[in-house]
Amino acid sequence: MKDAFGTPQSLLVLGGTSEIGLATARRLVARRTRTVWLAGRPSPALEKAASGLRDMGADVRTVAFDALDSEAHEESLGKIFAEGDIDMVLLAFGILGDQARDEDDPLAAVRVAQTNYTGAVSAGLICARALQSQGHGSLVVLSSVAGERARRSNFIYGSSKAGLDTFSQGLGDALYGTGVHVMVVRPGFVRSKMTAGLEEAPMATTPEAVAEAIETGLRRRSETVWVPGALRVVMAALRHMPRQVFRRLPI
Repeated sequence: MKDAFGTPQSLLVLGGTSEIGLATARRLVARRTRTVWLAGRPSPALEKAASGLRDMGADVRTVAFDALDSEAHEESLGKIFAEGDIDMVLLAFGILGDQARDEDDPLAAVRVAQTNYTGAVSAGLICARALQSQGHGSLVVLSSVAGERARRSNFIYGSSKAGLDTFSQGLGDALYGTGVHVMVVRPGFVRSKMTAGLEEAPMATTPEAVAEAIETGLRRRSETVWVPGALRVVMAALRHMPRQVFRRLPI
């Protein structure tokens, strides 16, 4: 259960090597979170992430998880919840893909969609059911402002995040009143390994800033969090901009 300060005592990060996921875990462990599960593909990076959190005093366990292997999600995630209640699940996995390459390689485009959307639907529903069964908990989903409106430069990635965002909002409505809180987080351009080498967009942010926004959102029981907050206004304007004008923008 959450402590008096609203900090989850136990955390499951789906996407155990995600920079945003780990920044959030570090921030919460520095507060009062004591048990952390890192779910991801077995790798030295996953073990290094776990070791870093252990050095901060957390009880950290790793579990094999592949977003693309939906058939294995029930078993792998079920084992985690069988160990005890999880106060917070952070769905942090996802891939950016390469727009130019993926347009010429439909299978690569499908991999982006399956990772960011199909895998998230599978894992999200399983975790939501488990949280509902225990009667409490938060499911935090990392979406993106890219899902607000299709852009020529990244519509494959953006469409997958649009699907994830819509799914998560609907899931939040379905779970309303059950004791389970669903929060959708919409960061803008995040300076990370995933975006290394890309031209930085206006109002770029960092994994640490997203982690801070997540912590604040949890405390406020927010349903939607924009990072930075000013993007809410910017995207509202872009969402309603006439298509003929929008497609001329250098975005």
